[in-house]
Amino acid sequence: MPQTYTHHFDTPLFKKDVVINTGLFINNEFVDAADPTPIEVVDPTTGKVVTSVQGATKADVDRAVEAAQKAYSTVWGLKTPGTERARLLNKLADLWEAHMDELAAIEALDGGKQFLQAKTFDLTNGLNTLRYYAGFADKVFGKTIETDPTKFVYTLHEPIGVVGAIIPWNFPLMIMAWKLGPALATGNCVVLKPSEVTPLGALKVAELVRLAGFPPGVVSVLPGLGRSAGQALIEHGAVGKVSFTGSVATGRRILAASGAGNLKRVTLELGGKSPNIVFDDADVEQAIKWTAMGIFGHAGQMCSASSRIYVQEGVYDVFMQHMVAFAKSMTAGSGFDQDMTKIDPVASQAQYDRVLGYIQSGQKEGATVLTGGAPLGNTGFFLQPTLFGDVRADMQIVREEIFGPVGVVVKFKDEAEVVKLANSSEYGLVACVYTQDLARTTRLARELEAGSVYVNQMAIPDWRVPFGGYKLSGIGKDLGEYALEGFTNVKAVHVNIGQRL
Repeated sequence: MPQTYTHHFDTPLFKKDVVINTGLFINNEFVDAADPTPIEVVDPTTGKVVTSVQGATKADVDRAVEAAQKAYSTVWGLKTPGTERARLLNKLADLWEAHMDELAAIEALDGGKQFLQAKTFDLTNGLNTLRYYAGFADKVFGKTIETDPTKFVYTLHEPIGVVGAIIPWNFPLMIMAWKLGPALATGNCVVLKPSEVTPLGALKVAELVRLAGFPPGVVSVLPGLGRSAGQALIEHGAVGKVSFTGSVATGRRILAASGAGNLKRVTLELGGKSPNIVFDDADVEQAIKWTAMGIFGHAGQMCSASSRIYVQEGVYDVFMQHMVAFAKSMTAGSGFDQDMTKIDPVASQAQYDRVLGYIQSGQKEGATVLTGGAPLGNTGFFLQPTLFGDVRADMQIVREEIFGPVGVVVKFKDEAEVVKLANSSEYGLVACVYTQDLARTTRLARELEAGSVYVNQMAIPDWRVPFGGYKLSGIGKDLGEYALEGFTNVKAVHVNIGQRL
């Protein structure tokens, strides 16, 4: 039988022993993997191994998909009315809320996230997402379409069947809710693969799925490596859709697998290299605070991070003076500090090395380090908040997503120049604009090539509003009513009521 891991939390913010199953969750049971090769889970604040979980392989994906197919055809899908799906989603939300502190502590343990931040933002967003889609579960309906008097025509919005969901390590439980909510509300079964970096929270939520009363097979959770469990999931012929949040490189592989296989539906929320534009008329004090949070929050490990900072020349000097001072004031956080201004670690040794590589690349290519540029402290995967100046458009640090606490700063003259600079990226996830000019706000909202535009704030997704990008930032939308479209097939029904041959 699969083992469990008990972690003793003894901090001023949370004191409790939390038990986590470390096997695979299939058919509402925690089971052993077919080839139970362990995957080590590391605390990024210390760099030390916490525990290990079993890693799924193709055989386990086959088992989970088979269970999902059975559940879909016998007890879920079109067999279960929307009111019942709503009840179960609301029950899961109630359990999520009741276990909020435990889930936040787990996010701090294997993801390096600050406990208070995880609780007040990540898990609250996830909670609201589940309740939001519970409200939609009995409201998934089509339309009647007038054609001619001899026909009655209508559409049905039906579940796809088995959905493969792959979630990242930066906001694992929040994005888990983003996937489960619309998929389950519309009647699909879900086989979910969490990142091997942060698998513990998803395994804890699997326990809540069972407690909520979802039928066996409706939700499976399979920790595993991308090259084994992930690849098997995206190539499986019985999986009708893959919903993925992560890197562009993996997104390309998913599209290729879909094209080579069963042409499964695909939603991809990928990377970003988001412009953050500060105009002379901005509330500079607020712009500094929002911008700093937008690039240094969770150590910059956000697809929507404000990593390209454009500052108009009239406020550039004062903005940079305070921005650099803010960056220099940040110290390493433990995850359970009550001071939420401390910086998080990056999530893994691999990511730590990757971000340092980008910093070294910027220095070699001639950019100026305005602040930071080095490790922070002697333990864990902490990096100094880093800003580069004197950058060129062809530099790696300007073109590529770094996914760390690293931003580039560019001075600009006027609106036309900055719009051209902002749109020069291959990415198009979000854009942030700081100005008091309402007319300018309206113009830039139309001109900027991004899936979301935030005015006078950093990018903060809302469960009621669609989230997804242009260009390399992805295909389709998470969140809001728009997300439901990605989890249903539309069927047109033509009924002849009068035409005779």
